[in-house]
Amino acid sequence: MSKIRMDKLLAHAGYGTRKEVKGLLKSKFVTLNGEIVTSDKLKVDLDHDQVMVNGEPVNYQEYVYYMLNKPVGYVSATMDNVYPTVIELIDDVHPDLFPVGRLDVDTRGLLLITNDGALGHRLTSPKHHVDKTYEVLCDGLLTEEDVQAFAKGIELDDFTCKSAKLEIIGKDHCYVTIQEGKFHQVKRMFLSVDKPVTFLKRVAMGPLKLDPALEEGQYRPLTAQEIDSLKSKSMV
Repeated sequence: MSKIRMDKLLAHAGYGTRKEVKGLLKSKFVTLNGEIVTSDKLKVDLDHDQVMVNGEPVNYQEYVYYMLNKPVGYVSATMDNVYPTVIELIDDVHPDLFPVGRLDVDTRGLLLITNDGALGHRLTSPKHHVDKTYEVLCDGLLTEEDVQAFAKGIELDDFTCKSAKLEIIGKDHCYVTIQEGKFHQVKRMFLSVDKPVTFLKRVAMGPLKLDPALEEGQYRPLTAQEIDSLKSKSMV
């Protein structure tokens, strides 16, 4: 996107609704390359033009990327009629944000929120085999047999899971890494070995690891290095 309408630019940069932005323009508070502009339909070249409001430069990012530590009770969706959505936790003016992938309402942990549709598609496409790692507590004693069963591929009623890595760190505490992301998959895998999940938290997706400084419900922008790692050729 090299050009964008003035009203859309200002609205997405946090200067109000489209209607409020029109009032701002009519009040002659906006300049384009030093000249006062009043037209909301004017096209702005994001690569070359400078827009200012009250003498302050307008900072606009076409794509944004946030790491969210999802709390229980929120759904990974943009809209829902029953539960609050993870988008409601993000204070951002971009109207096209969405969660990459899905975490169940009672699952917590790492969730990427962005408006970069191409990256979101690549990270969730089955053909790219992106690792997803979860911390799990279960009801039962984990064994080496479970490690081998997960590595072989757990057979469920409707499909056979790909090989998964199960790392036991306590009698009922482990990390599991999968490459699929089917509905309730991790919970179903543990049920198949008679060890129901009691706690589930995603801690990594590909090279992106959950920031331990983020409390549940908190988020932060991704660093440039984190964004680059997700976009690297080895990931996609």
